[in-house]
Amino acid sequence: MKETLRHYLNPLHIYCRMKSCGMPNATARNLCGMYERIYSWIL
Repeated sequence: MKETLRHYLNPLHIYCRMKSCGMPNATARNLCGMYERIYSWIL
């Protein structure tokens, strides 16, 4: 379960899902950059 959550909450995975939903590249990159800082701080 832990590895599955780690995969789905990975910043790169989130970025790919944002892009597949049609979000512009710059917006997805900026949001994931912010998310990655939070993600690495929590882990």
